Amino acid sequence: MNFMHSLHAAWRDHNSLLCVGLDPDPKRFPAHLREQPDAIFEFCKAIVDATADLACSFKPQIAYFAAQRAEDQLEALIEHIHRQHPTIPVILDAKRGDIGSTAEQYAIEAFERFKADAITVNPYLGRDSVEPFLAYRDKGVILLCRTSNAGGSDLQFLDVGGEKLYEHLARLVSDQWNQSGQCALVVGATFPAEIARVRALTGDMPLLVPGIGAQGGDIEATVRAGCTTRGEGLLINSSRAILYAGTGEDYAQQARQVAAATRDAINEHRQAR
Repeated sequence: MNFMHSLHAAWRDHNSLLCVGLDPDPKRFPAHLREQPDAIFEFCKAIVDATADLACSFKPQIAYFAAQRAEDQLEALIEHIHRQHPTIPVILDAKRGDIGSTAEQYAIEAFERFKADAITVNPYLGRDSVEPFLAYRDKGVILLCRTSNAGGSDLQFLDVGGEKLYEHLARLVSDQWNQSGQCALVVGATFPAEIARVRALTGDMPLLVPGIGAQGGDIEATVRAGCTTRGEGLLINSSRAILYAGTGEDYAQQARQVAAATRDAINEHRQAR
């Protein structure tokens, strides 16, 4: 099953547009985990197992693992998700972007070493930097388009022939790069008007939307701007608000409560469209 088939099945079967981001910061772990050698794996595994039925995807951020020399724990975590929750796609949030020969190695890292179902990619080096990822025709390639940080406007709002750069990119990906049908775009929840614009430009292409929760993105505005006519099309990511909902030994149960509330809030506005 390719990435898009898995994603559509998860939207339907879990009745969820919630993507649970996995950004493990050991300084914020419950005290009983901090001295364990595999604390990152155990922390994330508990979150995954507690929220799997509420999510349409999981999104581990590679920097949080690599900074702690925990890439082996990331491998183990993705293997655990695939074994215990095989219907939920895993997105490796790596934002890779480099010349073709190096991009080939990044693609091998994401899809063969870590065995992710999709990866986030920075497309601003052009098509040849993205093609090594697109060559894996059953894997998702999720390209940065309109990012959630304020500084994204410095470049993404530049005028290129009468349209903004992010708009040009959205059309380029939708019209020319998405030959395998496995592409998606990143558009931040902090900019609902731009979510609506990208949706208008790309039809039903999935949008990964960070910025809900700790970054202050509005759920209702995001859903109204980005849902397709079928009430799907979004992967609304929440990371810190879910991961660090609790500080005690019941942290996974606390995370589940926040994930459930977030999933339900998203669904309330899906139904209200």
